[in-house]
Amino acid sequence: MVYRRTERVVRRLAQRRAAIVDAAGALAAETGMAAVQIAPVAKRAGIAAGTVYRYFPGKTDLVAALLAEISAREIAAMRRAADVAPGPLSALSASIMTFAARALRQRRLAYAAIAEPIDAALDAERLSFRRALAAELGARIAAAVAAKHLPEQEPPLAAAALAGLLIEGLIGPLAPDAAGRERAVVQSLALYALRAVGVADARARGLVVQTVVGDA
Repeated sequence: MVYRRTERVVRRLAQRRAAIVDAAGALAAETGMAAVQIAPVAKRAGIAAGTVYRYFPGKTDLVAALLAEISAREIAAMRRAADVAPGPLSALSASIMTFAARALRQRRLAYAAIAEPIDAALDAERLSFRRALAAELGARIAAAVAAKHLPEQEPPLAAAALAGLLIEGLIGPLAPDAAGRERAVVQSLALYALRAVGVADARARGLVVQTVVGDA
């Protein structure tokens, strides 16, 4: 007889897995990715360490799942903000500012996910996050170019440059302290990014001022 999991069981298992990943994310947001160990995660999630091992054979598997979750969540937030914008340039601005605002709100977690030294076995998962970020920016740049709102350029190359600008400006070792002036930093980075892809200064300023970034 083949045992088939009921929908209720599948849902419960998915919820337990999500709770483990959430606990890992909370630890990473507090003290960095090095804190994501099986025992502390189990304690934070209120379960036994053995239960965590049922879902994730080891720390590397757990961190990989966390990185994938963070990537999916941040790209989805960028997409939601851009999709409700009135035009392609506004969509690009909204996408940029959403990523920047969210990264500054959880700077420790953003650093842990993108730049903190971790096991080399996780490089591929981390690179996937960067690629997803560049792909989302590239799609918005391509749409603006197609609509003649931006000069002709190579969207993938421009997107890679913007991704670097955002990462270094927000969480890299050269990033300035943004405490108490997060809004100004987000707007300045968005302005630099829009100028870089060819938006005239006055129009870029208008786009940045008009873009409202919430808790998407």
